[in-house]
Amino acid sequence: MPQAVLGMELSEIQDALGSGQKPFRAKQVYQAVYREKVSDLYQISTIPQELRIALSATHEVGLPALERRYDSADGTRRYLLRLADGKTVETVLMPEDTRDTVCISSQVGCPVDCRFCMTAAMGLERNLTAGEIVGQVLYAARDNGLLEGEGRFNIVMMGMGEPLLNLPNVLKATRLLADRNGMAISEKRMTLSTSGIIPKMAELGQAEIRPKLAISLNASTEEQRQELMPITRKYHLKDLLEACRAYPLRHWEKLCFEYVLMRGVNDTDADARRVAGLLGNLNCMVNLIALNPGPGIPFEMPDPERVDSFQQIVRRTLPCFLRKPRGRDIFAACGQLRRNEPAPV
Repeated sequence: MPQAVLGMELSEIQDALGSGQKPFRAKQVYQAVYREKVSDLYQISTIPQELRIALSATHEVGLPALERRYDSADGTRRYLLRLADGKTVETVLMPEDTRDTVCISSQVGCPVDCRFCMTAAMGLERNLTAGEIVGQVLYAARDNGLLEGEGRFNIVMMGMGEPLLNLPNVLKATRLLADRNGMAISEKRMTLSTSGIIPKMAELGQAEIRPKLAISLNASTEEQRQELMPITRKYHLKDLLEACRAYPLRHWEKLCFEYVLMRGVNDTDADARRVAGLLGNLNCMVNLIALNPGPGIPFEMPDPERVDSFQQIVRRTLPCFLRKPRGRDIFAACGQLRRNEPAPV
């Protein structure tokens, strides 16, 4: 099987070309793959034909293949992408007037058994490589004519999987995405969401190039969080908050806490007051997400009045925003990624 160039850093491409090639040839290949977004190595017109033939004999770009694309009434697109080994992963594009956001996966499936998330029912099949992570961004960019000119382009690692349990590949992908000689996407435009893997949070904080950090909170007490997110039995809420206090934020950065509201479970005014108390001394903001429904999820969407009341209470203490649901009709919204087929219209 040909080896994928996608996922290689410059030094690795140099090794792939062999010691007989000048270093600038590796740079030409690197820029063709990451900046020019070629889909075939033979398309790299800046390198000699014999080198294109030799490289194509042993390597390929390594882009994922389209298994299925779903288009939402609100403009959201959900991609089911097939990887080299036949496994599939989901990627979501959310276009807006002022920016485009791509939600990418870090694993096939997910090992974190959050009770309100459809992806959790899949379990974990395997980690994605750095190339498979970057490949999702490149595929969405190619399919929609993005990453051209001065358009705003955001990446959220909030798709399938727990990114911190695949940290080496996630960090390598981040370096490739941020490299000015390639895709040149600022770290300020990348966000990684975690369920709270405390040791890996500390490791992430030491990385020179890293996404912003978002923590999936979803509860206002230890007992409540253990019920909704069983991983809390290993990484307790008080320890998670201590890790957040110790996290080395950059001067331009805030922590983000995500909170999925579920009717009658964690959406009371008392919950809101506890959340404000838990987070009030942190340099952070809160994103509220009304539960996105789906088959097999034993919770219900909150009433709009509850969402509004919750937001107003938290806002008295810290910035609190309501995340607009996108792509619910095609199972593309937060917590819905599980290779589902939308109902026929």
